[in-house]
Amino acid sequence: MTKEETGTLIEKYTDFVKEKGIIENELYLKYEVKRGLRDVSGKGVLVGLTDICEIISYIIEDGDMIPCEGKLFYRGINIEQIVQGLLDENRHGFEETCFLLLFGHLPNKAEFTEFTGLLHQCTALPENFVRDTIMIAPSKDLMNSLSKSVLSLYAYDHDADGISIPNVIRQSVNLIARFPSLAIYGYQSFAHFHKNQSLVIHPPKEGLSTAENLLYMLRPDSKYTALEAKILDLALVLHAEHGGGNNSTFTTHVVTSSHTDTYATIAAALGSLKGPRHGGANVKVVQMFRDMMETLKDWNDDEAITVHLEKLLTKEAFDKSGLIYGMGHAVYSLSDPRALIFKRFVEELAGEKNRMDEYRLYSKVEMLAPEAIGKLRKVYKGVSANIDFYSGFVYSMLDLPEELFAPIFAVARVAGWCAHRIEELANSGKIIRPAYKSVAKIKPYTMFKDR
Repeated sequence: MTKEETGTLIEKYTDFVKEKGIIENELYLKYEVKRGLRDVSGKGVLVGLTDICEIISYIIEDGDMIPCEGKLFYRGINIEQIVQGLLDENRHGFEETCFLLLFGHLPNKAEFTEFTGLLHQCTALPENFVRDTIMIAPSKDLMNSLSKSVLSLYAYDHDADGISIPNVIRQSVNLIARFPSLAIYGYQSFAHFHKNQSLVIHPPKEGLSTAENLLYMLRPDSKYTALEAKILDLALVLHAEHGGGNNSTFTTHVVTSSHTDTYATIAAALGSLKGPRHGGANVKVVQMFRDMMETLKDWNDDEAITVHLEKLLTKEAFDKSGLIYGMGHAVYSLSDPRALIFKRFVEELAGEKNRMDEYRLYSKVEMLAPEAIGKLRKVYKGVSANIDFYSGFVYSMLDLPEELFAPIFAVARVAGWCAHRIEELANSGKIIRPAYKSVAKIKPYTMFKDR
């Protein structure tokens, strides 16, 4: 049924929502409801414990919260040390990051060889899965395609509903191994049926890292440079996990606590990550900069850039959302460590791709945006660039289509989701059920004949 066919009913319900469906802000204050499970300073409400990841954005001094440079730890290990170790040894690290998140320690050589071998064994999709699932009614939104594929894998699992830890670990390894193929094949199917492009399907190649296989499967000629693969691997490492409180991981905990199956749980997390306030933000950053570059006459004019940023904040430019996408974070204030790490390689890639003018514009916006936000917004903590600020630019330089930005995020984050699912199953005794207070007034029932 179309919108036109249900027009009258939709109009009436829309009017109801606008007139009576809005809960007054004063009621949230009256009942001390922390909207978004955050207080006015942005600090999250403590709802759980985790051993998987820690985020540090402030220190407590004399009872006061003092913002500090952001830090991120995977299983107690500083992400900066993880990245530096990979760079010093000149190797890719997403696979060992997955091992670390799942099993709590860095793998030795024997464990790493066994784990990567297992991942390769699990990359193969069920027979005819690409034809019968991915290529049937391909969605224009690849996150929905990815969700469809994940839910369909349930039918091929001999113990799909089992929630024992060994079984969920088995399912987790399978999903981590298969997500690159699900994402890339989903895009190839979309590009063929919706963009009339040639259909090219490359099977993953043994011996390649996850990052290398993503580029190998995506590109018709399967070619990529060492720098491209290194930076994409770095992106996967940085996106693999970010604590239990981010929206999609919290979704994982909530859904897992109901003891539903792994496939339904990961599909729910994908639905969360799809949103432009979460995993879809890097696409918005790229689109915002594209609009900015078309609008500004001089990309080096700080004054003109500042005026444009203020127009973004006052809902006069781009999508009129009032946001400068990629700036600010729910947790970090002075800095997002992932963005700082990423930025070290953005300039090198921009030079290789002959896009230094764009890089300089990104750098200027990163410098000028906090001042514009401080001028026009009531800010309770510092504002800095988050990882989405640069990741979209990097993906575009890697010639990744925008439709794949969020799915690539999911390829990385599924490792963190699975680790949190296992942790929830191992430690949870209750279904997660927060309280909501009703503010509806009691009304009598009116008989149908009297309405």
